[in-house]
Amino acid sequence: MSGGTRHPDPDRPGPAGAEPGTAGAESGTAGAESGTAGAESGTAGAESGTAGAEPGTAGTESGTEHAAESRTDPAARSRTGGSARPDADPGTESRAGHAAVPDAERDQAVRPRPDRTAAPDPAAPSPADTEPETEQPTGLFDLLGVAAVLLEADGRIDMWSPQAEELFGYDRAEAVGQYAAPLLLLPEHRDAAIQLFAEVMETGRGWAGAFPVRHKDGGTRTVEFRNMRLTDHLGDHYALGLATDRSTLRRVERDAALSDRLVTQAPIGLAVLDTALRYVAVNPALAAMHGLPAADHVGRRLGELFPDPAFQALEAAMRGVLDTGAPVVNREVVGRTAADPGEDHAWMTSLYRLEDHQGHTLGVAKVAVEVTDRYRAAQEAERAQRRLRLIARGSARIGTTLEVERTARELADVLVPGLADMATVDLLDSMLRTGRTDPGEGPPLFRALAVKTAYPTDAAGALVPPGRLTVYHAGHPAAQSVRTGRPVLITHLDSGEVGRVAADAEAARLLARAGVHTDMAVPLIARGQCIGVMGLARARNPAPFDADDLELACELAARAALSIDNAVLHQHTRSTAEALQRSLLPRLSPDHPGLEIAARYRPAQAIGEVGGDWYDVIPLDGDRTALAVGDVMGSGIAAAATMGRLRTATSTLADLDLGPARVLTHLDRITLGLDPYIATCVYAVHDPRLARLEVASAGHLPPVLIPYDGPPRLLDLPTGTPLGVGGVPFESSTLGLRPGDQVVLYTDGLVETRDDPIDARLDELLRLLSPPSPSPEDTCDRLLRELRHPAGHDDVALLIARVLPLDP
Repeated sequence: MSGGTRHPDPDRPGPAGAEPGTAGAESGTAGAESGTAGAESGTAGAESGTAGAEPGTAGTESGTEHAAESRTDPAARSRTGGSARPDADPGTESRAGHAAVPDAERDQAVRPRPDRTAAPDPAAPSPADTEPETEQPTGLFDLLGVAAVLLEADGRIDMWSPQAEELFGYDRAEAVGQYAAPLLLLPEHRDAAIQLFAEVMETGRGWAGAFPVRHKDGGTRTVEFRNMRLTDHLGDHYALGLATDRSTLRRVERDAALSDRLVTQAPIGLAVLDTALRYVAVNPALAAMHGLPAADHVGRRLGELFPDPAFQALEAAMRGVLDTGAPVVNREVVGRTAADPGEDHAWMTSLYRLEDHQGHTLGVAKVAVEVTDRYRAAQEAERAQRRLRLIARGSARIGTTLEVERTARELADVLVPGLADMATVDLLDSMLRTGRTDPGEGPPLFRALAVKTAYPTDAAGALVPPGRLTVYHAGHPAAQSVRTGRPVLITHLDSGEVGRVAADAEAARLLARAGVHTDMAVPLIARGQCIGVMGLARARNPAPFDADDLELACELAARAALSIDNAVLHQHTRSTAEALQRSLLPRLSPDHPGLEIAARYRPAQAIGEVGGDWYDVIPLDGDRTALAVGDVMGSGIAAAATMGRLRTATSTLADLDLGPARVLTHLDRITLGLDPYIATCVYAVHDPRLARLEVASAGHLPPVLIPYDGPPRLLDLPTGTPLGVGGVPFESSTLGLRPGDQVVLYTDGLVETRDDPIDARLDELLRLLSPPSPSPEDTCDRLLRELRHPAGHDDVALLIARVLPLDP
């Protein structure tokens, strides 16, 4: 086969018994096969559809489908988009069909022309991408399985590609050298194919279309062709046919069109990035999310478009996906884009690596779904949860004691850092001094109770330290809030406006340097009266105070104000009761015949109140001395008043020269009239002349005897019943005393605790009294120091008498 242009030889028999001269016709029939070049045209349409970027893709797809339908008729001969009438003259039909097929120049005309005035197509390959590659070929041709067949001018097959073997069923040995028309076409289709082939070889203009082809297995399939004439350097002509299965092409075209619509019409953001993480394609939804046209994305990285740290982190995740192939699914990204630069938006983003069908990495695909509404709802829910947690924390931590300063500190601890960067709690000084909120004439005087900052800051120097008195200027939020009884919210403060919330110019300078930008003052209102104010400010926290923050602050202020008011009331009540009780206790005389006496009274500490503990030392006739220690159950002013009445009654009964048992009997009757109070008491009379002690107990803890020459011991006395129970007689006990012996009388506040058994505490008392101190004063101090907790919940009365030799 020379490969040159051949003319039919009338003396050469045609294949398959054809008449002489039909070789050319048969050869022409091969043109039908050569006409398989239509596949390339179809392929081009598919590729265009795949790109999804050229307008009119849908129309191309529709037109292609229409043309494909018409090509199932073997008489139909057309170029792209052409058709022929079955009843027309064959030559006319052939020419009509040929007129619609682009030649080499028209092929270029029907392809999309690039806009030379537009920006270069970023999707176009770079020079580096067009360099020869040694990798296996990939892409649409492989997917379509495009077959290539080269025919000589007489219609015989000269070259047969492996894809042709797969498409038509004949291997190379069976096909090469054979005439294409009888090998591949049914008899009824050969004439039409001959006409098409002849026109292509004669005019050099290509043909594209669909044609039924006979497969080796006897079946028929429709194949898309693209046929063109080739000329070598000698001027000899060949026919090159490119062919692909029409059903495969239709599936690819359909998938491409669906993919295009899926991407462009999807309500979620879709993008493809290359291996350098530059945008290759962006759908309208993602462009709208970013607030930038799709064209502004192409060729640029995400970090170049948006420098927000959240997007930088997402770009790093893309690199990880590209390197490892492990997808990222539903990663929440929160940031700001050009679409809404003033507000945070949220997207649920998924990333996965794109690969071709041979596993080569193409880039990264990004899918983004905007979830801003859900994100904001979650943020609001979190804020609500935070408010509830803060309120719950305030309920648990504010007001744990009845101490004013501690309650104020507890309030500040809850406010910082949960709500503010810094907080102050100030109380009206008149409230602390008198229990009344009327500040009198002039501006109100405040006493700072608590100050708290979330971190070390210059602003701490601008806040009035606890314990200090201050007067705020009339425009200060604290002064306004106390004056009106309403909170003051300042959402934004410029550096020049900070003086509005500062106590003085120096404080304003410190607050401005610290960056304070928002402030509020909330009155502390209890039982309808404003007793103080709490101030809050933010500096590092960039969010300004809003209405929700103000509502939360008011809720906490209301709870704290009642606790502070209770603490103030308790403080005044305690002070009154303590003053009353101390006024009712005796002033010890330095002279007591035969005795050295020391006594102590300590009121309850911590959250306890002043109780009804008391002691008394009563001089009697005959150098005798009555010693009494008692404890009225209860606390407060009422208990102190009851104690005073019992002490007065004890003094009166002692003057009647009654024995200890009889004194307790009369006190029991008196206490019955003081219902609901009861009391315990130990009453003893020391007679130095007889060197003895007569003692009786009314439900009281046993006294301790410390012999001068032996270990201390608890006196074994008839316990008796508490005063106020009634109906039970009391008994007296008598014991001898020698000089140097000591007797210790005490109330339960000295030894009782909430955690230790009373027996263990009494043993500890005896241990501390051995060896005894020669000084009762030292012994009192030692017992109080070792046995009583600084925050003791009960008051203590302690009386120690040491026996002295009686002067002659």
